[in-house]
Amino acid sequence: MRGAALAAIACFAFAGPQREEFAPIVLVDVAGEGGLHFVLDNHATPDKYQVETMPAGVAVIDFDNDGLEDLYFINGASIPELAKTKPSYWNRLYRNEGNFRFTDVTERAGVAGEGFSMAVAAADYDNDGWTDLFVAGVNRNILFRNNGDGTFSDVTVKAGIAAAGPSKPWSISAGWFDFDNDGHLDLFVVNYVKWSPTGDPYCGLPKQGYRCYCHPKHYEGLPNTLYRNNGDGTFTDVSETSGISAHVGKGMGLAFADYDGDGLIDVFVCNDTVRNFLFRNQGNGRFTETALRAGVALNEDGVALSSMGADFRDIDNDGKPDVFVTALSNETFPLFRNLGNGTFQDVTYASRLGFLSLPFGGFGGGVFDLNNDGWKDIFVAGSHVMDNEELFSSRASRQPNKIFANLGNGRFADAGGNSALRFHRGAAFGDFDNDGRIDVAVSCLNEPAELLRNASPGENNWLQLKLEGRRSNRDGIGAKVRLTQESGAVQYNHVTTSVGYASSSARRVHFGLGSDAAIKRIEIAWPSGARQTLDNVKANQLLRVVEPES
Repeated sequence: MRGAALAAIACFAFAGPQREEFAPIVLVDVAGEGGLHFVLDNHATPDKYQVETMPAGVAVIDFDNDGLEDLYFINGASIPELAKTKPSYWNRLYRNEGNFRFTDVTERAGVAGEGFSMAVAAADYDNDGWTDLFVAGVNRNILFRNNGDGTFSDVTVKAGIAAAGPSKPWSISAGWFDFDNDGHLDLFVVNYVKWSPTGDPYCGLPKQGYRCYCHPKHYEGLPNTLYRNNGDGTFTDVSETSGISAHVGKGMGLAFADYDGDGLIDVFVCNDTVRNFLFRNQGNGRFTETALRAGVALNEDGVALSSMGADFRDIDNDGKPDVFVTALSNETFPLFRNLGNGTFQDVTYASRLGFLSLPFGGFGGGVFDLNNDGWKDIFVAGSHVMDNEELFSSRASRQPNKIFANLGNGRFADAGGNSALRFHRGAAFGDFDNDGRIDVAVSCLNEPAELLRNASPGENNWLQLKLEGRRSNRDGIGAKVRLTQESGAVQYNHVTTSVGYASSSARRVHFGLGSDAAIKRIEIAWPSGARQTLDNVKANQLLRVVEPES
């Protein structure tokens, strides 16, 4: 089957100029020197509780609206109680003081959280101009409303979102999007499996005394949850009426895009060892699960992988969002190219990502132009899910982050990673020093988090857009941008904070421009249906764009 598939997609791999060189990509860890000393504590035990290996995400959020992107890290807790027992287990909010220096403001902000946290999703759900936080976790989810004065309030119960208790599911990812285009952000929560501290079987080699985290096959899957924003600070669970809860998976990563160009945001959920979901938005409050028909449920061999994180973004500048997925060693990192007719092709091997990624595992990941050459690259937070993989195979447990440079001809090249060997988990993307180069924050199990400053050389130009909705949601999430450079090159992107695994990235829309110092035209399609055009825009700036009122 693979031979036939490779022959069918050879045109993608070899179309266009056979460029092999790429502008260098250099990421330097500056976390420790800037006052960011976060360590993700999963409270690992000899019992290998399944929740221990899955945390956790990180969010890029400008919570105080000072123009500098801040960081919010998610943390674990003690097991089996799943409760906070000491400050070292707190989730932590770090304020960006500039020049990659950060201050821990968790206590004053009131976002320490409770329980064993997994993921974070940041967005302005109430359209008041201040970014809020949703924290997903094991049997407990929390909604923090930004008060606009440097503090947050826990409004979980008031908002009507399921709070805590043994009957609540293990939520592992979450994201904000406006599925009905009413100007209010709705919340999609990805649930993993049914789990309790007393329900883990023994997995490993008991005669040799080796225990490991269990395969997902030992656990029953869960449906996902969709909350509709009522526009008054409350939410309604529409999982059943929307058709979302009819599909049971073992969800991990979450990403949003309008893959069929009908003006409605669709949902991609990657599942762990069972087929992925692609929920097509019908526009009537309901979704149709189309992953198998669309070609993104399984890889080209018809196999469900240990899918971890996802990004849903146009990689080849053809105006159609593609799907990238991280998985474990020996599985590759799949790339599905959007064909524009409601279907995708698996181009993992044709793009070279199959060969390049085969030895590596990954959790967080994202599709961003890291060297500003006009082609979106791929970053992966590298790690195996096992902390003792060396006992069972030739693959390593601790792994480096990986960067795959986009050559602009359908192929990718190994651009290194510049990171230590760690148990990397979540990755979030933003420009922390406003220099036009995308930086990366990465959480690590039981080791210091990484803040990777983009120090890539070269003089490539760039543009960042910060969209502000009026009829659309305030964050402009779901807005689509078409950019035409002065050279005639065309790029596409859209506003989203849901990227990778359990994490939330900056909502700014970033474009690398190569040597072009100006943009001929920017065309914005807002979720409300409004269209906006900007002509003759200078490069190398963060441009605020407000949606027209009419």
